[in-house]
Amino acid sequence: MYRFLLSRQWVILTLVALALIPTMIELGFWQLHRHEHKVALNQVIADSLAAEPVPAESLTSPGATVERDKLYRRVTATGHFDTADEVVVRRRTNADDEVGYHVLTPFVLDDGKVLVVNRGWVPADGPSQTAFPKVPAPPKGEITVTGRLMPDETTEDSGIKDVRGLPDRQVMLISSREQAERLGRQVLGGYVELTEPGPAGGSPELIPAPDHDDIGPHLAYAIQWWLFAAAVPFGWFVLVRREARDRAGKAAEEETEQAEPATV
Repeated sequence: MYRFLLSRQWVILTLVALALIPTMIELGFWQLHRHEHKVALNQVIADSLAAEPVPAESLTSPGATVERDKLYRRVTATGHFDTADEVVVRRRTNADDEVGYHVLTPFVLDDGKVLVVNRGWVPADGPSQTAFPKVPAPPKGEITVTGRLMPDETTEDSGIKDVRGLPDRQVMLISSREQAERLGRQVLGGYVELTEPGPAGGSPELIPAPDHDDIGPHLAYAIQWWLFAAAVPFGWFVLVRREARDRAGKAAEEETEQAEPATV
């Protein structure tokens, strides 16, 4: 009755079904791992934002990599801004999805080391992104800044290509190592998103705190993949039963036709 399962068509269909099941299960676990990573990251961000600010040099040093557990930690530093070596980061958006620049200003500490500070977002001057934008000056003299510690950006993590040959004082990625080479000075690893003091006149626009409440759709996607995996054998079974029923009905019709006497 089920000899049709040995036909070429059904062998191929069965092999495809057998291949789909583990693939969908694995995709479900991949989405589950992404969900767990997101939940853990949200907890790190929440803990970091709730912690009291600490001196930047207690968490990072020249050439250091900002580890995951230090992400978004609030840090402080005392020194002065060096606007002569200020650069801007191209193709960055603000809260309204307007394209402009992030402003990177070296912050020279009392011991001579440099902390890269992202002072926020400024709009592009017109349609061209070749000219250096108008950037409001930071406070002068010695001040204390507070901000969120961030790791260096990479193409792998951000998806942003590190384009070379850009206009003067423009970069694509925020990298303390590149800034150390450009400045010829000791630069603390990572950078800081400025939170205090706020800019006079509201520009540059401070970068908003990260959203750490949204866990994303990954858990729902995982469940969907596992439901798909469960539906494959069920669908295969339904198709087999339907094929067997159709073949049995056709065989019964042929037997009935053969049993009927020929008309004279």
